[in-house]
Amino acid sequence: MNKKKCIVFDLDDTLVYEVEFLKSAFIEISNFIAPLSSNLLFEKMIGWFLDGQNVFNELLNLHPELVKDDLLSIYRNHKPTLALNDGAYEILNYCIENYYYVGLITDGRTITQRNKLQALNIENYFTKIIISEEFGTEKPSINNFKVFHELGADEFFYIGDNPKKDFITPNKLGWTSVCLKDKGQNIHEQHFDLPSAYLPQLVISSLNELIEIIEYNKKL
Repeated sequence: MNKKKCIVFDLDDTLVYEVEFLKSAFIEISNFIAPLSSNLLFEKMIGWFLDGQNVFNELLNLHPELVKDDLLSIYRNHKPTLALNDGAYEILNYCIENYYYVGLITDGRTITQRNKLQALNIENYFTKIIISEEFGTEKPSINNFKVFHELGADEFFYIGDNPKKDFITPNKLGWTSVCLKDKGQNIHEQHFDLPSAYLPQLVISSLNELIEIIEYNKKL
């Protein structure tokens, strides 16, 4: 009899690139500020972002009549246009087809993260979704991970991208920790020069590689 597995994912820069949400928000903001020249403003915003400047401060310098909180509200609450990372649909469908529990642990505001999930149309894939604002704690809190033990699975996997907070807790809990390697699109730089407790057990270049990892464990 196969062991029951629980496959838990991070969201941003794992299942979907956070920069895609940022671009979607910038489009929404540029349409709000300058509907007749939104493309030009969008390009300016992207340029500021790539240069490491504070985009909202630059917007306020260009348009002093604006209110920063209004811009932040659009950014956080807009309904984004997004697409899943390469291999995400395949691995999610693989998990469902094999009757595995599928989970999500993500830090962020409820409205923002729920809007992302709705835009991607993947909410129904997950047995349990943990969003920090509605759950009350952020990664690497043990509470955000240990809640999945209620499912009664025999094995747990966690797939994320940020060694600073994603892997230390699943490592402590005896989960298999897997890091999706940054291909240059992640908003936050990926650092592996950390104590060994923080490092993932496995590093992959594509989410498709997870199938082989899970299949290998299935045979053990």
